Amino acid sequence: MPLAELVGIAERAKSSPITEADYATLKAALETLAFLTQELAAKGTTIDRLRRMLFGGSTEKTDQVVPRSEDEASNGNERASGAIDESRDSKRPGHGRNGAAAYPGAKKVRVPHVDLCAGTVCPDCEKGKVYALAEPAQLVRVQGMAPLGATIYECERLRCNLCGEVFTAKAPEGVGDEKYDATAAAMIALLKYGAGLPFHRIEKLQAGLGIPLPAATQWEIVWGASKLVAAANDELIRQAAQSELVHNDDTTARILDLGSAPTEEEPASVEDERDERTGIFTTAIVAETSGRRIALFFTGARHAGENLADVLARRAGGLGAPIQMCDALSRNLPGELQTIVANCISHARRRFVDVVNDFPDECRHLLETLGQVYKIDAVARERSLSPGERLALHQAESGPLMDGLEKWLRSLLSEHKIEPNSGLGEAIGYMLKHWTKLTLFLRVPGAPLDNNVCERALKKAILHRKNALFYKTQNGAHVGDTFMSLIHTAELNRENPFDYLVALQRHYDHVVVDPGAWMPWNYRETLARLVEAAPASR
Repeated sequence: MPLAELVGIAERAKSSPITEADYATLKAALETLAFLTQELAAKGTTIDRLRRMLFGGSTEKTDQVVPRSEDEASNGNERASGAIDESRDSKRPGHGRNGAAAYPGAKKVRVPHVDLCAGTVCPDCEKGKVYALAEPAQLVRVQGMAPLGATIYECERLRCNLCGEVFTAKAPEGVGDEKYDATAAAMIALLKYGAGLPFHRIEKLQAGLGIPLPAATQWEIVWGASKLVAAANDELIRQAAQSELVHNDDTTARILDLGSAPTEEEPASVEDERDERTGIFTTAIVAETSGRRIALFFTGARHAGENLADVLARRAGGLGAPIQMCDALSRNLPGELQTIVANCISHARRRFVDVVNDFPDECRHLLETLGQVYKIDAVARERSLSPGERLALHQAESGPLMDGLEKWLRSLLSEHKIEPNSGLGEAIGYMLKHWTKLTLFLRVPGAPLDNNVCERALKKAILHRKNALFYKTQNGAHVGDTFMSLIHTAELNRENPFDYLVALQRHYDHVVVDPGAWMPWNYRETLARLVEAAPASR
């Protein structure tokens, strides 16, 4: 925070009691100072560690964290037997320019040959006949345009010179009665909650392009659209509750008006969140079932575990406990609801990355061992193994690696090779304390290695927080959560989120009747059925 802001608070405190806002700012500054002082006083703290804590590391890849010498690189590592395909080390395809197939949203224009058609005599040899090839020659041309465009329909008006009656031409078919159609709402929501652009930034961009769109108008548009897509979001929550695997995590958020009296527009759950807590969080939940992923976002005073409990409360009674992947914080657990908890290997691994400069040899051994486990998991994905087959592969290949790693870690402490209170000792202690949950993938089919998919989902909320800084009300946060859930779920299932949001709005009457038929992975089939049924009903 700016030093001038802190100086201003100190000056105001001389003459009058500080306000709640000043108190919160001062408290945050003191907590930051205390944390940095504690880290600086800790033995083994380095500038590199502080930089990573404050700004984040650019990479945690083993080759970058503990670079190998030329001799080590040439000799290579001892690999896990048979399961690892050496060809995986080669560069993956897809690093060149995008071809025409990479533009599924592009407009396609058929260009016929001006001189020839199928069946005509070849102008070159003058003997054979030409025929059409299955694949045309393709040219990709990309044009720029405003995110939101506008069309002005100038309807001609005629007036009678005798009676004065005015006759106005009818608007073209399909123009509609609304100034802002479903595509406008979808684009604003995608820019704001998918790309993190604040309303005021969109306003400035549009004004510069000659299509004015005030920030207040943008909010009114997305608020109205949120009611049209709410049924689909509720169905996502219901289906996520039935999944076999759930990931959850949270990050900090800010809602300016949290704590004030709830408005009529705010959801009913707002009053429940108004307790003595001062922290605000955005929870991300990623549910996996039948090869599909569902992303859910919840912003408010509740922790990740409490939000997960609300979701799982809608779980069908006959289903068993789902696998839950999270880090080891107790607030991630869903209270009394039972889950099969797995902890994130990436979180445990990160603790060793933080101390790699002080203990390079020990950290390298652990990082490379875990790297082999991840390669085995990648082989399982490439082979499209079932959960049972993946479990058998990990038990055969990863099991010995993890058993050896556990014995080695325990020996470092028991033989007093590492001081328990050192940075490495604390990292080892954390890993051994949670070893059973970290290795659930060796005992339960379908258990993942880490929570990375949920951390990637949280980047949606973090991107919004970095750009827009806050939500003004709980209602605004609810609208943002709704659109983030729909947008990221579409992206996880390789669907176009813009097309999806447009379809939900245009077919609202059908969505509320059967929201399960309007999920990102099946709504196109539903649209096709509606098109087929339309001629029959005429």
